[in-house]
Amino acid sequence: MKIGYPEKYIWPKIDLNDTPENWFSILFEASVIKHFREGYNKGHKSEKTFPFIFLISLQKKIFLRYLDSLESVTLREIFNAYMSSYFGSWLNYHNIYGAKKFITGFTPRLSMSKENMEFFFKVYPDGRLISIIRDPRNWFPSAVRHNMERYGYGDAKKGLEQWNESALSMLKNKDKYKHRVMIISFEDLIQNTEPVMRSLADFLNIEFDDILLVPTFNKFPMVANTSFQAEKAGIVESTLSRYKTLTQEELDIIDKMTRDIYEQVLNKADRTG
Repeated sequence: MKIGYPEKYIWPKIDLNDTPENWFSILFEASVIKHFREGYNKGHKSEKTFPFIFLISLQKKIFLRYLDSLESVTLREIFNAYMSSYFGSWLNYHNIYGAKKFITGFTPRLSMSKENMEFFFKVYPDGRLISIIRDPRNWFPSAVRHNMERYGYGDAKKGLEQWNESALSMLKNKDKYKHRVMIISFEDLIQNTEPVMRSLADFLNIEFDDILLVPTFNKFPMVANTSFQAEKAGIVESTLSRYKTLTQEELDIIDKMTRDIYEQVLNKADRTG
């Protein structure tokens, strides 16, 4: 979900005095155009694409008609209108039937902002935030390969400052929003997938299903979005040994800069196994 505005990692600020057309323009995700034309794939190294049949003109009609049917419009209703229009226009969406409790979405860095979280929980007071903490020794090699400039290729300190900022935001969000926030260890998720996903299902108060154990898109198994060589669909256990690509000097820097914060976050995490 990339409804952020003006950047994807900034929660959109909706002015109730604005027009429905402008609300739609703010929330609209241009990426659906590319996905409709080329299909959806997860990561630039993945050759597998999935059909994404989406009617943009229909989405705007559903959005405007939804809001037009209301006697009064609230922030929540604007987002409800957008989600209804999005999934109502995704014609080959395989989970269209049945009651929905949650829509899950992910955008990097969004939860690092105090203001973003305040706006999110203002719109969704019954919403939930799921944060995943990854061992920085395994995170750093992946981050650098994903974006060498942002994460400081050849300079571990630059990237690790960003890791620390993200980890500290998890602690702040957990302390402030308490039961609405769940922190998961990435390593637990990979090694103990079923216990973690059962715990997550309990957190969301939804029924556990075996499909929660498999990375999917529209119910189809898919490969992970990895900056390393893409592997077969399913859980990628090699993500636990990315640290082996680092020098001892880099490992020492990572340990010095992140150990205390990492331990603090793990103490707040929902641990299994």
